[in-house]
Amino acid sequence: AMRSRAEVDATLQTAKLNPAELLPAVHCLSFGSQAGSGECCLLQLEPGLCAELEAGHSLIIRGEKDEHAVLCSKDKTYDMKIADTSNMLLFVPGCKTPEELKADPASGNIIHSQIAGFSNNYWELRRCRPKLKKLRKLLMEDPYDGPDSQKDQTSTFSKYTTEDLLSLIQASEEEILHQLQVIDACKIEGYWRILDFDYEMKLLNHVTQLIDSESWPLSKVPLCACLEELGSLEPREMIEHILVSYGRKYIDAGEVFFEMREDKICRAIAQMLLQNAVKFNLSEFEEVWQQSVPEGMTTRLDQLQGLALVDKSSRPETIFLLKVEDLPEDNQERFNSLFGIREKWTEVDITPYIQDLCTEKQTVGALLTKYARSSMLNGVKVYNSRRLIS
Repeated sequence: AMRSRAEVDATLQTAKLNPAELLPAVHCLSFGSQAGSGECCLLQLEPGLCAELEAGHSLIIRGEKDEHAVLCSKDKTYDMKIADTSNMLLFVPGCKTPEELKADPASGNIIHSQIAGFSNNYWELRRCRPKLKKLRKLLMEDPYDGPDSQKDQTSTFSKYTTEDLLSLIQASEEEILHQLQVIDACKIEGYWRILDFDYEMKLLNHVTQLIDSESWPLSKVPLCACLEELGSLEPREMIEHILVSYGRKYIDAGEVFFEMREDKICRAIAQMLLQNAVKFNLSEFEEVWQQSVPEGMTTRLDQLQGLALVDKSSRPETIFLLKVEDLPEDNQERFNSLFGIREKWTEVDITPYIQDLCTEKQTVGALLTKYARSSMLNGVKVYNSRRLIS
């Protein structure tokens, strides 16, 4: 039944409210026959995301059935969590706010509004790290080892286009495309591939040997000449991909050149040497490593951050392969894994293995405070696990 003004005034009197302190307009609410709680979801957006939607851009929810859903804009990823409210939230179409009622004196005394739905929770978004580990894992199922590979013709593994990756990886498009660059993926016949490590080393070796035989400076390697000389050995796009991966491209007098990246080349050669040994005597390794890199390059242990770890406690000191990309993506699991490998870590040693877990708010120091406990060992601060590692 519609309420009359007299009934409204009587209700105000019972509630001991002074009508003079209230706006004259009164909303009388009734539930429509369609009003249900399961029909609508509320999503709380920060102003930046709101502006993106208003500008006509899309927000996409990503995740497979067994994954926790994330929401992605073009360049950011957000965790979605349900937040419960103690007050029920009512959806009233065409509802006017007090400000709008003040501005519109014709809004009448009694407004009859129908509630179209209600909710007692909403989705809250929190900026999170994109979940990119799976990207490498998918591409590593079937690494590319050259045009003549028999394996490539008979492979039963899936190959992935950009569209496939966008539907499978919980990250925004920009974050995925950036990560593909970071892991040196390349597009072959429309599919994203990672080169098989041995094939990549073979290609790099062709390029460095050519640089050596032509006596080119490492800072000025001509693209055209490389493609001419090496095109008969390997596909030209593979030669160019290696130059892009291991060099910086620039143009001089209309010709394309590459400045070779010393640190990255030294690092790749170290990986090649270390992957065949469980542990390597450190001083022997350093000697072999320096002899293995191209003429004019200098090897330094800090080129191996996040790739290899020196064991200073063994006699003689040793070095072994430990790749950050092989460690778990979840913070707690990452620390469990690291403390399983080594009981006590210095901050210098552990930093390359947790750096990628940092966010705007979580620094290396904050992560160590939360997941490790510190103590002094021979005057050096070390970190060990807060929990028992089985």
